[in-house]
Amino acid sequence: MPRSDLGLNPQAVRRARTLARQVGRPVVKLARTHTTVSVERAVLRLAGVAGADPDGIPWVNRLVDAVGADVGLQHGVALPVWDAMLTGRHADLTELAQKAATGGVRFRIPEGADSTRAARLATRHVRAGIRSIDRRRAERERMVNKIGDAPRKPWIYLIVATGDIHEDIPQAQNAAREGADVIAVIRSTGQSLLDYVPEGATREGYAGTYATQENFRLMRAALDDVSRELGRYVRLTNYASGLCMPEIAALAGLERLDMMLNDSMYGILFRDINPIRTFVDQRFSRQVHARAGIIINTGEDNYLTTADAVNEAHTVTVSQLLNEYFAKEAGLEDWQLGLGHAFEINPDIPDSFRLELAHALLARELFPHAPLKWMPPTKHMTGDVFRGYLLDGFFNLVGAMTGQGILLVGMMTEAVVTPFLSDRDLALQNVRYVMNAAGNLHEDFHPRQGGFIQQRAQQVLTEAVELLERIAAEPGRAPLLDAIGDGTFGLMKRPATAGKGYDGVVRHAPGYLNPATEILEAGT
Repeated sequence: MPRSDLGLNPQAVRRARTLARQVGRPVVKLARTHTTVSVERAVLRLAGVAGADPDGIPWVNRLVDAVGADVGLQHGVALPVWDAMLTGRHADLTELAQKAATGGVRFRIPEGADSTRAARLATRHVRAGIRSIDRRRAERERMVNKIGDAPRKPWIYLIVATGDIHEDIPQAQNAAREGADVIAVIRSTGQSLLDYVPEGATREGYAGTYATQENFRLMRAALDDVSRELGRYVRLTNYASGLCMPEIAALAGLERLDMMLNDSMYGILFRDINPIRTFVDQRFSRQVHARAGIIINTGEDNYLTTADAVNEAHTVTVSQLLNEYFAKEAGLEDWQLGLGHAFEINPDIPDSFRLELAHALLARELFPHAPLKWMPPTKHMTGDVFRGYLLDGFFNLVGAMTGQGILLVGMMTEAVVTPFLSDRDLALQNVRYVMNAAGNLHEDFHPRQGGFIQQRAQQVLTEAVELLERIAAEPGRAPLLDAIGDGTFGLMKRPATAGKGYDGVVRHAPGYLNPATEILEAGT
């Protein structure tokens, strides 16, 4: 560990990471020995199954449901699906799904030479999808080299959210022209709880736009156009969370998205999605992100909207350490870890700005090579636009002083009303002023030895280590699941066998096959 401006004890930092691994390993073991309906649907999407029935239910859902009804999912879908392709007369996988949906196909678990042939064919089809992801990653790299990249850090991250993809596109392009480096298309309210991915371009989202493959394609093409116009590559973000995390990750890789919201515990805590379902889906989705060269954004900022940002600061650090462990185990590299934190301390508290500096510097020192995602104030925005604008300026200043990598633009009407376009323009002016005036201040700013900021950062790290030690000491086989059930993070109690989607979790049987996982792990 390099010299610490915060005077952090290197042994304490190593201890924190050791404990995070110790706490995380049993969860990874669960993920390695279970599958979910969404993981199996993602395998089929990588193999090219697309489209939906007249009711809007994707064919991948229909096909997985049919396999599950006939033989269960404990062996995966690959063997029974490609065995059916070899033994029946089906033009392609989509036609097979259509027949299966009407009861026209019966599935079996092949054995012997039949199993070998089915596995070989499944692997060939899935590998074609992963090669498409590889091509899209190479395409991104060529575009960045040819067009140019954002000229400085942090990248300025701005949200569009009209509900209509065809309205989102001009707003996103104009935001890029005004200085945004990353466009996030916020997802329609409640989509994380849909156990299917809607199909096609959508125009009727609620407080956001549905995440679909066609919407991804349209927005990526529009941002490519404005990237060429501006001479810098503009990145695109969406959400790989909720009940369809693995599928959305696959679609994001196929359509060359650049960042995805992907947190190990957000869906558990704030959407009441089953913990085991979430961890299984998360591991597969992160393996896809690693292959696609996608940067993940984690959601620690959300903890501070339900828990006190001072008293519970150490839970943010613990979550960051766990997110780092889970991400690296899945194959992600440091440059892909957009670990989250936020400016959410009550501004009426004395020394609130110094506390924010201490917390932001702690994250920066613990993860020196990660492009941290710094989130603006929301919890204490009151509707006083002048106070809100000042708070956002302070937030931007902390980002400059601590060398954050990704800075989400705060708006003075944040969390009060849906911001107007004029609010966004003023917010971008605020960011531009602070970054032009103080963008390299992190090179000069060093807290006083033994001073308030150092002491606060050391206290938070100590509390994080103590919390990890308490979790590790739990007697169960997966102590992290017990801690989540007890309300340790964000004050939300989420038992391991409760929550949405638990019925879609299946333990592997001997002989389980997932060709996507095998290819991705071999590549890692």
